[in-house]
Amino acid sequence: MHINNICKEGDLVLKSMTGYGRAQKILNGRDILVEIRSVNHRYYEYSSRVPRAYSYIDEKLKTMLKTGISRGKVEVSVSINVIEGRDTEIAINKGAAEGYVNALRSAAEELGLNDDLTLSKLIKLPDIFTVQKTPDDEEQVWSDVSEVAGEALRHFVEMRETEGEKLRSDVLSKAGYILSLVARVEELSPKTVQAYRDRLFQKLKDVLESKDIDEQRILTEAAIFAEKIAVDEETVRLRSHISQLKGMLDSGEAVGRKLDFIVQEMNREVNTIGSKAQDLSVTKLVVDMKAEIEKIREQIQNVE
Repeated sequence: MHINNICKEGDLVLKSMTGYGRAQKILNGRDILVEIRSVNHRYYEYSSRVPRAYSYIDEKLKTMLKTGISRGKVEVSVSINVIEGRDTEIAINKGAAEGYVNALRSAAEELGLNDDLTLSKLIKLPDIFTVQKTPDDEEQVWSDVSEVAGEALRHFVEMRETEGEKLRSDVLSKAGYILSLVARVEELSPKTVQAYRDRLFQKLKDVLESKDIDEQRILTEAAIFAEKIAVDEETVRLRSHISQLKGMLDSGEAVGRKLDFIVQEMNREVNTIGSKAQDLSVTKLVVDMKAEIEKIREQIQNVE
């Protein structure tokens, strides 16, 4: 499968930065093995183990893999073993053979010997054959390696997509739970204001005893308190951030860095809600939300 097709197939799927892919084939007399591993990293970081004799394919391999991997610390291992005898050429040293023949026949005439020289006897003499290593066809070698690497990359991307789907489901579940906590905060906030108003009324009543209580003063104090602890803007923005988070997870694009920013903004809104909290129930909800956001933050570190 061509690398461009691999990339298109994965365009609508969230990918994890953790992955592994392996492929092995025998092509044109070479046993080629390619393994690809990766872990999370902010950028595309490539390292490789390629046989020194084939170092010329390394830069091409790096470029090829980058078309299918946008982020992650990627390690590639390439093994190329030539099948015995396929990389050698055996030739007859005609000059040496002719020299032997002439010398032997001259000696036979001078010594009065029979000329029983045959090819089978000639080839037993030293230096008749030369063994040479066949030069690599670099274009053919790269073609073969890229074919195997493409298959390894396909397996690698499939694993990343599988892991990415698990991450997506888990993060969406946590985001849904945070939304339920937000709804609970919104429910408790008016009750907190009412409780403050009741406490204020009772306090003034105790201080003033039988004197008339200024209802307007209580309303004004309660209004100031309500404005001070109001979290409407924060919860609206928090809901918006969660909606964006879901949209990014469903887009299937390389959104790891964007997700990190959104989670920071979610945490900012929750911190503000916590600073305004005047009720232990709300404070507990804030603690729970922060714990879930931290779990999401840790998970998205592994999203491409």
